[in-house]
Amino acid sequence: MYPLGSQRTLFDIPEGVAYFNTASNAPQLNASRARLLEAAGAKSRPWERQPSDFFAEAESIRSLAADLFGADSDAWAVVPAASYGLSAAARAIEPTLEPGDRILVMADEFPSNVLPWRRAAGQAGAVLTTVATPADGNWTAAILEEIRPGVRVVALAHCHWTNGALLDLTQISAACRRIGAVLVLDVTQSLGALPLDLATVDPDFLVAAGYKWLLCPYGFGLMYVAPRWRDARPLEETWLARTGAEDFANLVNYSDVYRPGARRFDVGETCTATILPAAIAALEQLRAWGIARVAESLGAIADRIAPELEARGFGVLPATRRAPHMFGATLPGRDDGDFAASLRDRGVFVSRRGQSIRFAPHLHVTEADLAQLVAALDRTGS
Repeated sequence: MYPLGSQRTLFDIPEGVAYFNTASNAPQLNASRARLLEAAGAKSRPWERQPSDFFAEAESIRSLAADLFGADSDAWAVVPAASYGLSAAARAIEPTLEPGDRILVMADEFPSNVLPWRRAAGQAGAVLTTVATPADGNWTAAILEEIRPGVRVVALAHCHWTNGALLDLTQISAACRRIGAVLVLDVTQSLGALPLDLATVDPDFLVAAGYKWLLCPYGFGLMYVAPRWRDARPLEETWLARTGAEDFANLVNYSDVYRPGARRFDVGETCTATILPAAIAALEQLRAWGIARVAESLGAIADRIAPELEARGFGVLPATRRAPHMFGATLPGRDDGDFAASLRDRGVFVSRRGQSIRFAPHLHVTEADLAQLVAALDRTGS
């Protein structure tokens, strides 16, 4: 059906459930669940945990992130949520803002990439500018038109969270560099499913929650920090991010020196013994599949769904304007919330986000799921 084939046996999804809602919450891999349960049981035996264990799993995460997405392990921090990472980025950038500086965000963006900038703008006297939704779906052109002198921060996604509208980050990054603007990316809705050339795009900060396209547990995320920002003040002062933290007997000798790279941006209790092993299993599986092959496979699934929707009167962005792994469909005059509920009653799970019904498959999707979706569309009516 698609390059990687259905991977449903790696998930615990019963027959009759056609799940196209990864952009809301990805199903957990069986391997991740097994490690999560094993790690939860280990808490009953705390005498087996050594000081080195407080650091080893986070370092494995950094290494996997570097293998999958680029840079080196020093570039990556472990965070609990996109909002945490974006707040840390805003905290680092805020002292560099001057009154009248502009911060660009997209219309109808997810709150995590708006609220920190509202606060930073208010504190610094900067101006938060919202780029209006383009009628033709060309977000890249709309954003490029706004990137001009006076813009200090450009806070974007790789694709819009409501409908998968795609941004050309290479063009946008080049425009930011020309005027010295800081580029901050929330790639929660793309990291793990959409290739990103980190070296070419060269964002200042990049953040992703893990429970969607990274297939990781809730409460885990990744944050990339460019070398030019690694001396910035972090959001919190966790002792685990200081040199000498491995020597528990000498923690009373407080260190003012951070561990190298982006580790200062780690959340406190990075060493959580349950979430990280499950996240490692998920990232290992993504590495085995390969991000490019995941994107190609999900694109093949989306290309099966989109024509079925268009044939029933739905509006769908052209393939050149949308991400391969998720997209939104609209139908004027219909209550999209009722439509999503009607599909759910037939065992087909999608989301309404903004004005769109959002379709977000993953590799668990089978031919039977696609047939179930088409049948549900026909029974629901258009």
